[in-house]
Amino acid sequence: MPRSVAVVGSGPGGMYVAQGLIDRSPGCRVDVFDRLPSPFGLIRGGVAPDHQTTKKISRAFEKTMLSGGVRFVGNVEIGRDVEIGEIERIYDAVVLAYGAPHDNRLGIAGEDKTNVFGSNAFVGWYNCHPDFIDLDPDLDIGTAVVIGVGNVAVDVARVLAKTRKEMSVTDLPDYAADTIEASPIEDIYMFGRRGPVEAVFTNVELREMGQLEDAQPIVHLEQLPEEVVAPHMSDRDLRLRTRNVETLRSFADVSGDGKRKRVHFRFFCSPVEILGGDRVEGVRMEKTRVEDGRAVPTGETFEIPCGMVITCIGSRAEAIDSVPFDDRKGIVVHEAGRVRDGLYAAGWVKRGAVGTIGTNKNDSLDVVDRMIAEFSGAERDGPDEFDRIAAGRGLRVVSYPDWQIIDRLEEEAAPDGAPRRKFATPEAMLAALDGNGGQVTKTRNTGN
Repeated sequence: MPRSVAVVGSGPGGMYVAQGLIDRSPGCRVDVFDRLPSPFGLIRGGVAPDHQTTKKISRAFEKTMLSGGVRFVGNVEIGRDVEIGEIERIYDAVVLAYGAPHDNRLGIAGEDKTNVFGSNAFVGWYNCHPDFIDLDPDLDIGTAVVIGVGNVAVDVARVLAKTRKEMSVTDLPDYAADTIEASPIEDIYMFGRRGPVEAVFTNVELREMGQLEDAQPIVHLEQLPEEVVAPHMSDRDLRLRTRNVETLRSFADVSGDGKRKRVHFRFFCSPVEILGGDRVEGVRMEKTRVEDGRAVPTGETFEIPCGMVITCIGSRAEAIDSVPFDDRKGIVVHEAGRVRDGLYAAGWVKRGAVGTIGTNKNDSLDVVDRMIAEFSGAERDGPDEFDRIAAGRGLRVVSYPDWQIIDRLEEEAAPDGAPRRKFATPEAMLAALDGNGGQVTKTRNTGN
């Protein structure tokens, strides 16, 4: 009997593990678990709706799912439906790849006020993620503040700034499109603790901000260096940051004529307090200076009135069952990807929410190589034993062919020009599957 591996999480980290196992351990049987009926994690629920090209990485992941040695075990949550200890006992190895779905906190007064959101929550809301469809942000405001100057912050600001027409070719859900279109918002501020040289957005994302139909990017030219000098950076990073500064400088030439909205890029300032009563009414910022790549407070403060704050300052994983967890870093405790005998970690739950989708690949393959080298003892039943557990508990397991039916139904429901209209909840996905003759798998689907 070949080795079997359970991968907990079907996002990029987990899918690269699955592909690595198929390539490097022929005959290995891989079960990829996800608590939702839909696979691919942040590809579906985190990538901006207007970045459909980025979402096409799911085509490569689909090939992995249909490769014969891998199957999708959707709608099954480890820790709810099956304990991690049970999974460890029946598979030769288990890889935790469930990501970092929880927002980091600012740690300042007032961040619990109404209409203050972390980026995972807000992005999940406009991406129709089941966990956040009821977030109900109040966009009846004139000014929004985005804390952070990475790609996620740029995504948030851009989605708030775009017109209904610009978003009509995306999979932005109707409820979010209606809310954003009706919003009187005119000013969106993006704040960075450090300077434009240290900002971590990519140039491709940044350039989009100069091409918006109804929004003008605003930059304080005095905050941009004439020459980018950063001894603490590699030559490659220095080149990338130089392009960013050049793009920011070019925004001064973007006309605001006829445009209703403004996106302000502000550097060298850090939030110290969110102001207001029960709901946010403003943010107190402290000016900073950069020393050796670090933001140093100056003691000088100013205030920005606003009706909403979205923090884009990174995210963290959560502890699961008996798995050792580093609460400070927000990741599982591991040594080069190994948590304990037979248990490994990959992706953001291993190294934190850093890097791009592609960054996960080499990281996951390193874990695969270590895991294969450490396979030992008699092979375990793995998928067959899980199927017996699932059948005994009446678990409603969604297979990849099941997901393909849901996927097709979403695409068929799309308005003209849009890629799909998403089902908002797992219940809606399953109901659609049942209503269209889908065969929901309760035990192993060998046709996958």
